[in-house]
Amino acid sequence: MLVVYSTSFAQNSDSLIVEPIKNTKKYRIGGVTVQGAQFTDQNVITLLANLTTGDEIPIPGDQITDAIKKLWKQNIFEDVQIILDKVIGKNAFLVIKVVERPRLSRFKFVGDVKKSDADDIRARIRLLKERVVTDYMVGSIKNTVHDHFLDKGFYYNKVTITQVRDTTTKVPHTILTIRVDKGKKVRIEAVNIYGNKVISSAALRRKLSDSKPHKWWNPFNSAKYLEDNLAKDLPAIADKYNAKGYRDARVIKDTVYFIEKNKVVIDITVDEGHKYYFGKFHWFGNSKYRSGQLDTILNIHAGDVYDQSKLEQKLNMNPSGMDISSLYMDDGYLFFQVNPQESNVHNDTIDFDILMYEGKQATINKVTIKGNDKTNDHVIYREIRTKPGQLFRRTDIIRTQRELSQLGYFNPEKLDVKPTPNPADGTVDIEYVVEEKPSDQIELSGGWGGRSQVAGSSQGLGIIGTLGVTFNNFSTKNFFKKSAWRPLPSGDGQRLSIRAQTNGVYYQSYNFSFTEPWLGGKKPNSLTFSAFHSLFSNGVARFIKTDSTKVLNPANQRMSIWGGTLGFGKRLKWPDNYFNLYANLSYNYYDLHKYSAFIFGTGYANDLNLGLNISRNSIDAPIYPKHGSNFNLHMQFTPPYSLVNKRNYADLTTEERYKFIEYQKYKITMEWFTQLTNKKAAEGKEARNLVLRTKIGYGFLGYYSKSVGFSPFERFYMGGSGISGFQNFVAREIIALRGYPDNSISSQFGDPICSRYTMELRYPISLNPQATIFILGFAEAGNTWTSFNKFNPFQVKRSAGVGLRVFLPMFGLLGVDYGWGFDAVPGNPSVGNGKGQFHFTIGGALGEL
Repeated sequence: MLVVYSTSFAQNSDSLIVEPIKNTKKYRIGGVTVQGAQFTDQNVITLLANLTTGDEIPIPGDQITDAIKKLWKQNIFEDVQIILDKVIGKNAFLVIKVVERPRLSRFKFVGDVKKSDADDIRARIRLLKERVVTDYMVGSIKNTVHDHFLDKGFYYNKVTITQVRDTTTKVPHTILTIRVDKGKKVRIEAVNIYGNKVISSAALRRKLSDSKPHKWWNPFNSAKYLEDNLAKDLPAIADKYNAKGYRDARVIKDTVYFIEKNKVVIDITVDEGHKYYFGKFHWFGNSKYRSGQLDTILNIHAGDVYDQSKLEQKLNMNPSGMDISSLYMDDGYLFFQVNPQESNVHNDTIDFDILMYEGKQATINKVTIKGNDKTNDHVIYREIRTKPGQLFRRTDIIRTQRELSQLGYFNPEKLDVKPTPNPADGTVDIEYVVEEKPSDQIELSGGWGGRSQVAGSSQGLGIIGTLGVTFNNFSTKNFFKKSAWRPLPSGDGQRLSIRAQTNGVYYQSYNFSFTEPWLGGKKPNSLTFSAFHSLFSNGVARFIKTDSTKVLNPANQRMSIWGGTLGFGKRLKWPDNYFNLYANLSYNYYDLHKYSAFIFGTGYANDLNLGLNISRNSIDAPIYPKHGSNFNLHMQFTPPYSLVNKRNYADLTTEERYKFIEYQKYKITMEWFTQLTNKKAAEGKEARNLVLRTKIGYGFLGYYSKSVGFSPFERFYMGGSGISGFQNFVAREIIALRGYPDNSISSQFGDPICSRYTMELRYPISLNPQATIFILGFAEAGNTWTSFNKFNPFQVKRSAGVGLRVFLPMFGLLGVDYGWGFDAVPGNPSVGNGKGQFHFTIGGALGEL
């Protein structure tokens, strides 16, 4: 647009201005000024218009038109005019007059928008204050909001955006109001499948992971209808047929139609085709292994039902066993390639030619680490199984990823390996990419721990306060380096824990432990030292003054415990390198005064014991494991005093009998994690899969001499969540059984035998290392027995319930469960019989067994 006018020129000058409109003439630009720009730099506007002082341009002409177009393209102006202000001789003076679009003051949501939805939308639209409000931006916001609710199944959602001028600002600003009417979700009422004879409709519907029909009894299936979900799910039907031998099966038609405004029905028609079988396999290009050896690994025989996915797994990546690719890649053949080709299809049988390229064995050249800004390199390198100079082995890389994940210092979802092959010299460089996550924990909490049993009566408050810190990546080497305190010396993988717990004068406990996981720095041999002191009392002062003399208070009742442990751990190579051995020497001293929580109230006891622990742990992650198992055999022995001191224990008082505690204790636990679903996540997102956890545990406390009998210490107490304030000390072992109150299953002074069985079905809500959250449903059973004659592993108390776990790096794993106990407990009619019970847990271990 070219506007030529002047309000100040004399009559004799008007012809100079009007004339250029009638007849194009060339003028030299004498100057360019900008009017109306409050936010945009005037020099930038002139530069964008490409009208430079001294240039000769025709007026009217294309340069003026192009300048206006260029400024319009910036999408920051509502109006653009270029005005011929005046002409002096051959010089034309121009004015670029703009009206800027309003800037964003703020925006808000109204209507059916939850806070979580609003937060998600804000993250996607990324609106910032002072951003220019354009029609394109408004349209983009509208589409983003609409798509957000469409992805949640709100097919008929409506989004309107209104702009209101912000009257609180002098320059033009606008307030955006995003109004959302979600409407009702469009749900899938039914999925009808036609043309299927071999596989039932129910089995095929189960393959539609995100397009299942609505069932009132299934709260985990939203049944929302999305076109993209259906398009993604349909190939799973063909895959189901392929696994049964129907290679040519396909979906030939799918139809979606509304039966109500918010309900759709999906009709799917399939063509099953014919069933095929594997024929003969012929190997080409193999020189390392004979064809017969490869046939054994492949383990597919002529006449087996054709299954393309099975063939791919056996050739490339078999999650549950050996495959051809692993056979070669675990022997250095990084450049190995295998390509199956159908060589002959006769009737219902398919023969294959397996074309192989073995290549040369690759040697590891360099191993590097990226992303560890806190953990020292040597802590990571000592866990890496791929060493320079060794042959490349894929299993070493997989094992290394597992070991780095088990450290707990890195985000397991972001662990990555980048091998860079060098075919020219037959080497490979390997880079491990890690992302640090917070691993230290602080515990500052208050809770109810029940009441202590003193002299047969309940005394003391049950409110317990806890303060503790755990540094899982500590460094003693840098303790005296001022520059390393950021805020604490860290990076060497050592563990330091300090914890205090009290409710005032009734209960106090102090704990300290330190672990060096690589003693000496060359081998994975760990050294652990721990010490503690606990005090239980009735709250009465221990000493009183009588005639200015300090004497023991006869009303004081207490138990004081001092203890320490020195442990040594070693990784074993046999039977395989998942085994560990841990041995510890512990000493606990008990000083009791009128304290009747045990079978004697006054006296002291010494507990010197040797512990041996053999374990095999192959779980893939410490917080939310999906695969692997954990087997543990624990043995604990004291010296057999009664067999060597030749004392007649029948003539000894109870206090004398237990001055030196003797026992032998055995515990065995077996735990498995099984991933039940195999959903794949889009790049940058979490793969959320259902995981089954099963666990079995048995505990036995034995004696050396019948005259001594079972030790009153180290017995099993079952019931509750396994954390119970005053009872939480080393003199007894508390085993969780949700659905029942604390310690309600076992007898008053504990029992020497116990068993527990647990099944948990887990589903992750978030796998973010900053806040890992998962829900669970559980069924468990357990019991304790007073003697081996009464032991029956199937005579148990049963329960079931639901729970939630939240892992926060600074606080560890926190949990809440609600369980129902199904069985009656003799002598306690208020327990079990279908009654519900809340349980709160701290830490990953729910009880010890």
